[in-house]
Amino acid sequence: MKTNNAKAYWRENIKYVLILLLIWFAVSYGAGILFKDELNTIKIGGFKLGFWFAQQGSMYVFVVLIFVYVKLMNNLDKKYGYDE
Repeated sequence: MKTNNAKAYWRENIKYVLILLLIWFAVSYGAGILFKDELNTIKIGGFKLGFWFAQQGSMYVFVVLIFVYVKLMNNLDKKYGYDE
């Protein structure tokens, strides 16, 4: 029973990590490089959006992803009884 619980815990943990890495990749590589020309048609505060994502936006998203991961893992720990 405990082994099945641990496997389910790690399966969900890996699912969260893969989803967050996909978001990280989409924002840093996609918004900052692949789609920068399309995003540069939009301006925020006088800056082109593609430039903003490449310089600052992706860093803000990374910080948000860290907090999201901490929240998700705390909830997952409680769900499987691994919280302190």
